[in-house]
Amino acid sequence: MPAKKRCQFQANTDEQCNSAALRIVGQCALCRAQFCGDHRMPEHHSCNALEDCKQQAFNRNKTKLEAERTVASKMATA
Repeated sequence: MPAKKRCQFQANTDEQCNSAALRIVGQCALCRAQFCGDHRMPEHHSCNALEDCKQQAFNRNKTKLEAERTVASKMATA
């Protein structure tokens, strides 16, 4: 039987988490690392891909809102 995967929170440091990684929900969707229940959320393990994800979501939302903007020329024809 293979050894249990351990939480990768602060791996290779003195403060490394020794809890077992969760099988189904323990993988971070952004950085693909395995974490325990305490560190599985991107905000809890200081995910380095979180800022990129937030920026991409911001840009998508910005583009969508700019496309829906009401312009004076559209108002005159209504």
